[in-house]
Amino acid sequence: MVSRGIFVGEPASLFEDTSLCLCSPRVSKFNRLNFKYLKNEACKTFGKGAMDTEKKLTSNEVEYLMVPKEGWVKSTPKDPLELKMPYPSHPFDQNSIGMDTPDGSKAFKRDTANRVFVNRSLSLDKIKFFGFDMDYTLAVYKSPVYEKKAFRLICERLASIGYPKDVLNFEYDESFPARGLFFDCELGNLLKVDTYGNILVCVHGFRFLSGYEVRKVYPNKFVQSDSSRYFILNTLFHLPETHLLACLVDYFDNCPDFKRTNNGVTSSDQLLLTYKSIHQDIRAAVDWVHLKGTLKQITVDNLETYVIKEPKLPKLLIRMRQSNRKTFILTNSDFLYTDKIMSFLLNETDESGKTIKKWTSYFDYVGVDARKPLFFGEGTALRRVDTETGALSIGRYSGKLKEGQIFSGGSSDVFCNLLGAEGKDILYIGDHIFGDILKSKKKQGWRTYLVIPELTRELEVWQSRQDVFTKLRDLDIALADTYKNLDSAAIDKPDITEIKTSIKEVTNMMETCYGQMGSLFRSGNRQTFFASQATRYADLYAASCVNLLHYPFSYLFRAPPQLMPHESTVEHTGELFEPTESSAFAPRGFSFSDDNPSSCTLDLHRQISKNSTGSVCRCDDDDDDSTESESGESAQEPSTPVYEEKNGVSPLDKI
Repeated sequence: MVSRGIFVGEPASLFEDTSLCLCSPRVSKFNRLNFKYLKNEACKTFGKGAMDTEKKLTSNEVEYLMVPKEGWVKSTPKDPLELKMPYPSHPFDQNSIGMDTPDGSKAFKRDTANRVFVNRSLSLDKIKFFGFDMDYTLAVYKSPVYEKKAFRLICERLASIGYPKDVLNFEYDESFPARGLFFDCELGNLLKVDTYGNILVCVHGFRFLSGYEVRKVYPNKFVQSDSSRYFILNTLFHLPETHLLACLVDYFDNCPDFKRTNNGVTSSDQLLLTYKSIHQDIRAAVDWVHLKGTLKQITVDNLETYVIKEPKLPKLLIRMRQSNRKTFILTNSDFLYTDKIMSFLLNETDESGKTIKKWTSYFDYVGVDARKPLFFGEGTALRRVDTETGALSIGRYSGKLKEGQIFSGGSSDVFCNLLGAEGKDILYIGDHIFGDILKSKKKQGWRTYLVIPELTRELEVWQSRQDVFTKLRDLDIALADTYKNLDSAAIDKPDITEIKTSIKEVTNMMETCYGQMGSLFRSGNRQTFFASQATRYADLYAASCVNLLHYPFSYLFRAPPQLMPHESTVEHTGELFEPTESSAFAPRGFSFSDDNPSSCTLDLHRQISKNSTGSVCRCDDDDDDSTESESGESAQEPSTPVYEEKNGVSPLDKI
């Protein structure tokens, strides 16, 4: 088959659309590469300016393009200029691709509420083990009811160890705290920072500091994320703690019995209370409430009040096991608490209330008291749990894994040996970006799925308040337009005060749509530290683990391209950059003619040594090892693309 002009492999109906232009999304970039090859010939036929990429094609031009061009590329499956869409086994209309949306990029996406979002490509077909954290992953606590109860118990604990009784009057406000904030133990500030540690928002108590005030205490408006001075409030369990830190800082700063200092407050009787000690007391109170207090008992006594019973969860676990995958739980909670929670979520009972299917039957392995992130390092002794009493066996367990057994402690190395698993065989699903995701990824190379319940609210705002995001984009365009015709010779400084003020106002409006501390993922155009951690360590993320139910277990999650600014802000035009010989980067890939120094040719093909294997292994997809054999060689040698040459010249050399 000889291709039809520049529209290689396109259906004939495409040429009947006389409203089409060459920059249309319906014309692939590979086809537009042929534009230069035909442009000179077309100009001879129709005159200068023929086939302009920005203008609609005339009927004569459309007719011209439909005629096969002599000497053009030979159509072969390996020809990069004739890439075709792979056809699935079921009926599929290629012409329908992208027709549902203007840019064609979202036509086949699932409903937003059911989506799993991709940071790194991952094939579910290669996953042999699905692992789950329990708290806020399988068992999602009702918000803000659960946080309010935890907040109340922490306040009671602080009052019992000597804090003023006024703390019992504090009320939890769910609109204030957000995950991912830094607490400055030295100055008592809550900080929202970006990917690189630059301060986006600074709050002292409940007072938001101005840019001038932030600059005074943080001269560079920058913090070191790994400094012991800052405590990162990353988990959902940290939400009550975040609000309580603000409450106590605000209380002591404004209490007449205390005088504020740079690092805390002092009382009239010379009692010094630093922000660091306040944080330490709150941390100790939180740990006490969760480990020794009544929070867990109150929760199991009122499961309907505090825990969401997800009806789709049993179906997800059943389908995983039906697809010959193994499942496991790995939680820091003790067995008795885990048993109560999981029984509520998964146990099946008959009409008389008798249990006919226990929750443990959904899992091949259950690990409690894991002590993550220590579990992913040296770990602890692996012990068997008595399911009747919750007591641990004496000594380290060294036997084989048996279905129905519950284990306590252990390490990821021991665990993998028990299951016969390797790192990339496991997809671990959890909500804790440090304990679940970061450590399992860095230490063991597990594939990771981050559960972000706040994503539901984030997407709601993202979709419903598009006007705000559009306004911010328009302001960016206006700012760029102000400088459009200016270069280094410009003397007059353009007045951009109004634009900068508007950008701040719109950014603030955008932030307040999410809550007092703004979005979990961004502030204006800048991503937060939490967002960068999620992007770096989570292969997949979604609002719930049950979103996996909407995908087949052979699904390939394909990551979107990670574009740099020079790629995301520069459009594909089909035009080649033609520098002069004096250009700084001209020698890199360009050759100039001695007869005509003003003309240059881009060398698209490098000379390859005759001793070369003829193929290069490129890891374009970080989850694509389908061409690898055990010997490390390519299982299938890719053939070199074949081009039809005319007079010894390849068409590519003319582009």
